[in-house]
Amino acid sequence: MCGIVGYIGGRDCADVLMDGLEKLEYRGYDSAGIAVFEKNARSPGGTISTVKTRGKLKCMADKLAAEGKPEGFCGIGHTRWATHGEPSDINSHPHSNGRVTIVHNGIIENYTELKEFLSEKGYSFVSQTDSEIVACLLDFYFDGSDPLRAIMETVKELRGSYALGILFKDFPDHVYATRKGSPLIVGLGDSEYFIASDIPAFLKYTKDYAILDDDEIVAIDNGGVKFFDVHGIAVKKQIHTADWDIEQAQKCGYPHYMLKEIYEQPDVVEKTLDSIITDGVPDFSGIGLTDELLRGVKRVFVVACGTAMHAGIVARYAVEKLARVPVAVEIASEFRYMDPIVGEDDLVILVSQSGETADTIASLELAKSRGAKTLAVVNVKYSAIARGADMCIHTLAGPEIAVASTKAYMVQITVLYALAFRFAYARGNILESEMKRLTAQLYNAPKAIRDVIDNKDECQFIASQLVNVETLFFIGRGFDYALSLEGSLKLKEITYIHSEAYAAGELKHGTISLIEHNIPVITVATQRNILAKTVSNMEEVKARGATIIAVCRKGTEFAEGTVDIELKLNIGDELDDMLIPLPTVCALQLIAYYTSVLRGIDPDKPRNLAKSVTTE
Repeated sequence: MCGIVGYIGGRDCADVLMDGLEKLEYRGYDSAGIAVFEKNARSPGGTISTVKTRGKLKCMADKLAAEGKPEGFCGIGHTRWATHGEPSDINSHPHSNGRVTIVHNGIIENYTELKEFLSEKGYSFVSQTDSEIVACLLDFYFDGSDPLRAIMETVKELRGSYALGILFKDFPDHVYATRKGSPLIVGLGDSEYFIASDIPAFLKYTKDYAILDDDEIVAIDNGGVKFFDVHGIAVKKQIHTADWDIEQAQKCGYPHYMLKEIYEQPDVVEKTLDSIITDGVPDFSGIGLTDELLRGVKRVFVVACGTAMHAGIVARYAVEKLARVPVAVEIASEFRYMDPIVGEDDLVILVSQSGETADTIASLELAKSRGAKTLAVVNVKYSAIARGADMCIHTLAGPEIAVASTKAYMVQITVLYALAFRFAYARGNILESEMKRLTAQLYNAPKAIRDVIDNKDECQFIASQLVNVETLFFIGRGFDYALSLEGSLKLKEITYIHSEAYAAGELKHGTISLIEHNIPVITVATQRNILAKTVSNMEEVKARGATIIAVCRKGTEFAEGTVDIELKLNIGDELDDMLIPLPTVCALQLIAYYTSVLRGIDPDKPRNLAKSVTTE
């Protein structure tokens, strides 16, 4: 959530900042702003021109056109997702007290105490934000000559999470930045430099970047970049090169990023499989996840949030079915506070698209402190979770821009299936021949996903039947229940239709009281071993007037009058029932996507949501 961009170089700074903020829109925001050193301000006491407004970047562009764009070559920009204080022009970033201008991602937990302290020192405040306090505290510690010291002293006082981009009025053409618990990277171009929350902000200018670690400070001027630790001691940083280009982060002719990313799923599944399969079987020994380690695991915890947590539920069913190891799937925001019984013989799997999810990072730290082995399954190679875990599997989804996750979820469950196969083999529950058979079937999944996409018209028709409903339900059993949870989340995220998912057998224990005439019930019924039970639950809701939409595999037959709409997936025995979630979730994604579009909603930017949740 929120986006930071900073720039110094030879280009028009305002244009670079606005372009970078546009590339970070997927992170979610409700206001935006930029601050630029005016180009005639290359001496102490220079002018920082700030423009900010509530609303989307279009509102910012209109304001810049009306009031005039600040001209300069150095500045910072921000898209804000409101936490402290409502979305407003005043609460928008950047914040300034005259000498210091800042942009801030994160939450300052002790801002009330700091505000009282600063008030006693004569400072006054114009916004409701915790961020303005940081600008004032920096000013308090700034002696007029040493910005680095001011930053070092300020961060000693801050509790919580933050990424900060900082301008000092007395140091024109300098950008400073620091972070703790909120991502920030430094882009290194040809005589131009950037700070940003994520790579897409500067990818059109450079692929080279360095990751700012917690408590580190970066000082950037026209001469280059210098990194320091929290004590002001210079540190040397590793330079990374992004392995994807600007085209991958653009729509490429698709009406929305979400549709593009759905269409990319067969390719990213194949790419991810190729990265973890050797000689026809999953092989994780290269990251230290050996058969010996897997044999010694007594329990598995999958810790994640939202869609990634739903991937964990699929993993639970697969690992327990094949490897016969108990698996607990925990919501990351609860895991760290529940005082979990986790220790040396446990494997904790942290699943995250961004690798920067605050609650998941905290869960990782807790698991490590208890002596558990930790495995990251993340889509960002050098993210905090990837670097902090004992082992890391890098999912190769490429950039995912739409807020609602699709292809990241798909590669997460792909990796977790492969892990389940290896787990079962390592513990002697399946033979190598069975591991190879299951792996070969996993390679059949991309074709099955393509078949779903090729028959998207059926998903569009179902969407047309949902466009005017106010509430609906998803039901399923086993793997189908896990799919129902994700299908329901996708729909509610981007259509704003109230949607709930239930284990089909649980309906009679209370939920069935909510079933009324013509309420849609999407029934996921792909698991042949429990199909009869699922059909019984369908008949229960049908008897109470529900409209039944059945998502099943080809060849499934229902009694006349049981189902109102059928979506039969063109899947035969080339996929084990256990692997059916891969193509089936694609159908549920398409239903959600087309329903959103028919309701006139932008599926890429649903209200109130952020792509990367970096605060608790």
